[in-house]
Amino acid sequence: MSDSSPSVPLAEFINPPDPTADEPFVPLVEPKKMSESPVVAPASPATPTGNGTPTQAANGNSTVVATKPAGDDNSIFSVFYTLGKKVAIVGSIYLVGYMGWSVAWLIAPVILSVARDQLAKTSEKKRDIAKASATASEKDVILARIDELPAWVYFPDVERCEWLNKILKQVWPNANHFARTLVKETIEPNVALALANYKMNGFRFDRIILGTIPPRIGGVKIYDKNVDRNEIIMDLDLFYASDCDINFYLGGMKGGIKDFQIHGWVRVVMKPLIRSMPLVGGLQIFFLNNPNIDFNLVGVIDFMDMPGLSDLLRRIIVEQIGNVMVLPNKLPISLSEEVSAVALKMPEPEGILRIHVVEAKDLMKKDISVLGKGKSDPYAIINVGAQEFKTQIIDNNVNPKWDYWCEACIFTTIGHYIGFSLWDYDQTMPGVQSDDVLGRASIDIASVIKKGVVDSWLTLEDAKHGLLHVRLQWYKLTANPNDLQQMLLETQLLRVTTMSSAVLSVFIDSARHLKQARSSSKPDPYLVCSVNKQKQQTAMIMRDDSPVWEQGFTFLVNNPDNESLIIKIYDQKTGNDIGQYTYSLSTLLKQFNMEVIQQPFQLQKSGPESKLFMSLSLRILQPGEIDKESDALEQVAALTRSSSVKTPDVAAVAPPAFKESQVTSKRLSAESPISEEDSVVVTKVSPAMSQSTSSEKPISELAASVLTHRFPDSTSSPGEHGLGRMQLSIRYSAQRQKLDVTIHKIQKIPLRDPTNIPDPYVKLYLLPGRSKESKRKTGVIKDNCNPVYDASFEYLISIAELRQTELEVTVCTQKGFLSGGSPIIGMLKLPLDDPEITTPAGLNSWFDLQPEIRHD
Repeated sequence: MSDSSPSVPLAEFINPPDPTADEPFVPLVEPKKMSESPVVAPASPATPTGNGTPTQAANGNSTVVATKPAGDDNSIFSVFYTLGKKVAIVGSIYLVGYMGWSVAWLIAPVILSVARDQLAKTSEKKRDIAKASATASEKDVILARIDELPAWVYFPDVERCEWLNKILKQVWPNANHFARTLVKETIEPNVALALANYKMNGFRFDRIILGTIPPRIGGVKIYDKNVDRNEIIMDLDLFYASDCDINFYLGGMKGGIKDFQIHGWVRVVMKPLIRSMPLVGGLQIFFLNNPNIDFNLVGVIDFMDMPGLSDLLRRIIVEQIGNVMVLPNKLPISLSEEVSAVALKMPEPEGILRIHVVEAKDLMKKDISVLGKGKSDPYAIINVGAQEFKTQIIDNNVNPKWDYWCEACIFTTIGHYIGFSLWDYDQTMPGVQSDDVLGRASIDIASVIKKGVVDSWLTLEDAKHGLLHVRLQWYKLTANPNDLQQMLLETQLLRVTTMSSAVLSVFIDSARHLKQARSSSKPDPYLVCSVNKQKQQTAMIMRDDSPVWEQGFTFLVNNPDNESLIIKIYDQKTGNDIGQYTYSLSTLLKQFNMEVIQQPFQLQKSGPESKLFMSLSLRILQPGEIDKESDALEQVAALTRSSSVKTPDVAAVAPPAFKESQVTSKRLSAESPISEEDSVVVTKVSPAMSQSTSSEKPISELAASVLTHRFPDSTSSPGEHGLGRMQLSIRYSAQRQKLDVTIHKIQKIPLRDPTNIPDPYVKLYLLPGRSKESKRKTGVIKDNCNPVYDASFEYLISIAELRQTELEVTVCTQKGFLSGGSPIIGMLKLPLDDPEITTPAGLNSWFDLQPEIRHD
């Protein structure tokens, strides 16, 4: 530790000596000075010096003087070693010059040797310092690594807690037994099951010794604002660098884990507060996010400690720790019999975070091609605690558009964040992490709740360049069933089938008198509950026909009116079904507060007295309040990052207010004749109208009332320029960040040669740029002057970019290429800053085709 210690003044400044301490403060000195001058340290009178003779100080106290070695052999050897080293260097340089070799023969071995030694020293030093930090005092920790100081040094609201570390050291032998039981009973079966999916069977722990080094708390933060009066919340900066000795078997091979380290922020929630001792009813302990984990593999299967298989085992261990102690999973500990298991262990989500990963721009190029650096195959991973979501992989693209939607349950809003990581996919064996990171970003969940909606371009960290476009919306939870219809309407208009309208919390307490799956012994039951495609499973209880699980789960529900909770109980040994129950969620809508607490339910396909005890709670999603001012400012900031030349003001970027009703006329020039059949009337549904009619009409009718309409069905005019007229619809969804363009039909295309009837088709581009990615094209309709397409196209684009974009529509004929003339029949160029485009009904009209516009 002293080899890497800084100078004395810095150590005294950070941690001054305590005058009340039993032992006097002894400053540490730099290693260079230790060889130049003696170090005086307090000693007992009987302590001998380096040569065996005590030394008397001026004040009469006995001291010991540590001097450098008395012999001259070491000095002579040091001189010859230095001389020989210099001669070797000069001789190598002379030899390279004399033989006429390239300098690379000298430089390359030196670089490789230095790099190898530096990598080995860095890895060894990191583990040694981590282990020493767990056993040393805070003063030594600061002196050892100034760049890895405890949390209380950096954050003013994080307090020191050396007293807690002393308590942990005292109780660690007893806590060691609890941790060993937790690893054996909870983590071992889950790791074995995960490895079995990769055809790696027979995993079991043989010996678990966690060692004598206890976890260390670098700081504690206690929350006193925005906290319920019935709970106490604190965060602990936990660092555990163990001297563990863990052995396990995998497929008949014996291996081991040593130098296990884990670092992360642990939250401890004390709730509820009661009026009898111990004043706290229970504890909830969990990591806010996945902690940093590192370890060494030893033994016969030490070959796994190489890239590939070690990544697989490390990922599985991280996942299983997350399944126990990373949100939304918690480790509950009951402290009083006054508090029921439901109050402590039933999930209590605070809301839902709807996440839309739109696109990314200017990502790094990680793939290597024949001609040099290619592009990347990017995908994104979203982490909210232990909840993980993954987008699709976009091949060979540094500007990917994912349009990926997901929803995460949020169980705490204090100090919690959502993390985004972008990766370049590399094809390898399953389970091996060889993908290259393209960047990371994170957003504080509390800021999303405050604003309601966050639509932002995030600058990627750990990357040379790159931006990520995400849109987040916060939904709070209500117990009012009347809010369901409005939420169902919103999800249908969103047109994303995986989005939910409600959240179901399930607490599985116990079962009684299960039937026997085997005649010789009691069953080994575990329970599986599912809603739609979501499945959750309890732990397995050995040989018990009346198991007590006390586990809670959360499910996202698309439509409670037509979905059910399906419960099945299995025997682990035989796999037989020993009990079932199906609960319709529409029944829960009619219950008081939409809750059922600790009710018995008669199991089907089981014994006559077989019952299941559980609690259910249903909550409806409701959009949080949107801070329109901050949302508009974010859109302006997003626009400045885009390639647009000019920046609009806040009023131009802000979404337009919905009108109660609006009449839309044709988009024609003033000279174009207007007939009665060409008039267009579009009725738009405002939030107030939809709320007043939601109880009278079914959802399908309400959704249909705001879909794109096209009226009238035909036109009698060939347009201002006699090139025909096109009927199309344009609508932009701010929630989906999507522009929908529908080409309905074209009428009155001029027929100049009866023997050459056109074969029309339509091309679309977004301007400026006219990029290949924005090209869309309809099919070709043979020999037709009045083609009907009804073709819809989508563009992924933010509302800020939409204001600066134009839609170019070109009508072409396939026969134009063969006849030698121009294939273009007519064109349209439509600005997309029309407020009507962003309304629910969108822009629906007939347009006059214009003559061809030549591009420079």
